[in-house]
Amino acid sequence: MNYLLPLFSVLIGYFIAFFFKPKGKTNLKLLLAFSGSFLLSLTVMHLLPDVYESHNHNIGLFIMAGILFQIILEFFSKGAEHGHVHGHDKMYHIPWLLFISLCIHAFLEGFPVSHHHNLALGIAIHHLPIAIILTIFFVNSKLNPKAIFVFMLTFAIMTPLGTIISDYMPILNDYYTEITAVVIGILFHISSTIIFESSEGHKFNVAKVSMIIFGVVLAYFI
Repeated sequence: MNYLLPLFSVLIGYFIAFFFKPKGKTNLKLLLAFSGSFLLSLTVMHLLPDVYESHNHNIGLFIMAGILFQIILEFFSKGAEHGHVHGHDKMYHIPWLLFISLCIHAFLEGFPVSHHHNLALGIAIHHLPIAIILTIFFVNSKLNPKAIFVFMLTFAIMTPLGTIISDYMPILNDYYTEITAVVIGILFHISSTIIFESSEGHKFNVAKVSMIIFGVVLAYFI
């Protein structure tokens, strides 16, 4: 199930966007706010205590390295990891920089899942609105439908692939704490950006705040 949740969430998002073509942004922004809150809460409540229990004094450096690495990735992905895509220019081929950076991001997210099973649910909830937004963006950009499917299918596979590799490559267990710390930095940056970007003008919004609180509470009880 840890492998299937992130995989199915992207495919479900793809099919929702491709066949139902949702036009309203409000529900997507609320879902993004919830996913960002839930993912951030899981990171703080479960992943963070785990890495600091290792008594590795360099953990903070690895977390900051993860934040910096995600910032670098976003120079190429243009913020697609948190639903920040714009433009409707025609595309005649897969945007490779976006594709590669998104796949690296999703692949790394899969590493801690084998030790923290609840994270699979958090990543799945995080990937669902992203998949919808990306698919809508590609459809509006007139990208070839086959190319869209290949892009989204590969993106869907990346997180389970990261989990499988961490499970079946024992050498990675020697560096589990450091890798997880880097992923924590990535998730910190992604989830906090989602929360701040999910409302127009960063204004107070009762529905948005309610979804954020719901995400925190759900993560606490999992």
